Amino acid sequence: MAANKTISVTASMGGSSVVQANIREHRVVIDQPTAAGGTNEGPTPLEYFLFSLAGCIASIARIAAMQQKIELRGMELKVDATLNPAGLLGKPTDDRVGFQTISVDASIDADMNEEEKKVFLDAVCDRCPLHDNIKLETRVDHQLV
Repeated sequence: MAANKTISVTASMGGSSVVQANIREHRVVIDQPTAAGGTNEGPTPLEYFLFSLAGCIASIARIAAMQQKIELRGMELKVDATLNPAGLLGKPTDDRVGFQTISVDASIDADMNEEEKKVFLDAVCDRCPLHDNIKLETRVDHQLV
């Protein structure tokens, strides 16, 4: 099945560790902590990745709640991930470079019992494109232009 919508982001990096993009009307900045040689102007790519997962789950929850006529008063998501930084630092390792585990803890403020909240969260995560991209393999191509 062919994709029918393309979402694009163009990012640039100059002489420092700051990476920036203008996404719609938003200036987005990625940087490294000062201890890692950055200027701490923004979150790291890994932090943005986890924030994106939390944001996607919350956004889909809002859509699903509206569709199901559930009064979703709020939602809090905590996303933790583990990785061995050796690979990204160029050191030898048998571990993969990416996250080895990702855990999402959700608290849902709505008039639902715990079982209903679990069913709702499971359904939301099944609809979340980022959750899907992490859970299932997605081909990623790269090339010089």
